[in-house]
Amino acid sequence: MSSQRNGFQKDMYILSVDVGTTSIRGHVYDREAQIKGSSTKPISVLYPNPGWVEMDPEKLWQQFIAVVKGAVHDAGLQMKQIAALGISTQRSTFTTWNRRTGKPFHNFISWQDLRASELVKTWNNSFVLKAVHGTTKMLHFITRQKRFLAASLIVFSTQHVTFRLAWALENIKEVKKAAEEGNCCFGTIDTWLLYKLTKGAVHATDYSNASTTGIYDSYQMCWSGFLCSLVSLPISIFPTVENTGHNFGFTDSSIFGIPIPIMSVVADQQAAMFGECCFDIGDVKITMGTGTFMDINTGNKPHTSMSGLYPLVGWKMGADLVFLAEGNAADTGTAIKWAQELDLFTEETETEVMANSVEDADGVCFVPSFSGLQAPVNDPKACAAFMGLKPSTTKSHLVRAILESIAFRNKQLYDIMLQEMHIPITNIRADGGVCTNNFIMQLTADLLNKKIDRPCHFDMSSLGAAYIAGLGVGFWKSKEEIKHLRCTEKVFFPQNIWKDYKPIMENWEKALMRSMHWYGKR
Repeated sequence: MSSQRNGFQKDMYILSVDVGTTSIRGHVYDREAQIKGSSTKPISVLYPNPGWVEMDPEKLWQQFIAVVKGAVHDAGLQMKQIAALGISTQRSTFTTWNRRTGKPFHNFISWQDLRASELVKTWNNSFVLKAVHGTTKMLHFITRQKRFLAASLIVFSTQHVTFRLAWALENIKEVKKAAEEGNCCFGTIDTWLLYKLTKGAVHATDYSNASTTGIYDSYQMCWSGFLCSLVSLPISIFPTVENTGHNFGFTDSSIFGIPIPIMSVVADQQAAMFGECCFDIGDVKITMGTGTFMDINTGNKPHTSMSGLYPLVGWKMGADLVFLAEGNAADTGTAIKWAQELDLFTEETETEVMANSVEDADGVCFVPSFSGLQAPVNDPKACAAFMGLKPSTTKSHLVRAILESIAFRNKQLYDIMLQEMHIPITNIRADGGVCTNNFIMQLTADLLNKKIDRPCHFDMSSLGAAYIAGLGVGFWKSKEEIKHLRCTEKVFFPQNIWKDYKPIMENWEKALMRSMHWYGKR
């Protein structure tokens, strides 16, 4: 007979699936949070027109099912041994579908999609938005409520759902008609998967995913009726918002042979934050993948930023409501991949050796801005650039300059958090593929003058979703128990070289300024 712990037989497991930007990854976890089996499928991204980025909802659904079955098979288990399913997803990618038939009206429109860029530009320059800014500034002056201050700083972006959805309602006739008839469902990837897994019984999302759409009011904790009326979005199409840790229902028996409880739905960066056990105010997580996402736990209140940090719901579990402030730099892994395609190196692992083979970058600066510059610069028209090139410049100098630029952007984001938060930074933890680079990690620790913890696990989004699902069914009893499961691979301690690097970073900041406002239109 199997021994029991936490009321579960020893041979029970948690399954978690992370739907990222480039792949779907599924892992089966045991009670020690060790991976027993895995499966991965690449996401097929479609580019039907210049600037359009899409995914086929039905294909994504089929790949999701294949990953679930593949991970359980790889673990040598049966579906009945899965105690709960957790789902983590990329944020702000959405589709709409027929409420009666469940048939999508169009492909997923990705968070990277630019079809609404002209609409966004028009709105950002509109008299209406200027009037909103003026009115909310006055309301903030009268009430001193920070949510009005936040509204007075709103600048729309294509990364948020708002105007990509407005575009779909305006340009896809079936969507407009269905919305008018009350027969349209809107959903980000998590909502679509929930709908499919429950055979149409559940149309829901969680607070973390809702808060990243740009349509959700994190101050009032509801879909923003004001914004919906402002840009003509029918509020009837939006899903119910549930807790991040919640019994969303069971998978239909016909899909996996038995019903499996779906116990967590969480946005990927918030899931990574949970996976890193950043449970306390002042805890910071740095995820360095395609881009960098730096998040700080701000407790039970949203943070109003003057510099482009975004207030998000981290998670809501029972009465436990946690907010994050997030800054991002878009071109981290992108810059390294680009350098690899230019044959500056063959394998990414070489970059660390190359960077350390020279004393410095020989005055060369790299600005990592293929997608503009985000907080605290906030210039979408900035260009990527090498500056300070000389006849003596070698490939190693170029590579070192690229790696340094990633650490410099980390320093910028961190400094903004320090200036705005007025709360002590407690733990800093790093994850994502780029954090395997020891040069970037050490330099970041030096610039921040804080130790940085790199975990044994790298797929933190999946682990976070698994933890939340497991807590929901009693597989793990508490966050304290989960903290004890966390495994550190290496800690990077600052080596007191900030004074040496200060003039180098100041030089880089000059290069950054020169790269700004490069493009007339973007």
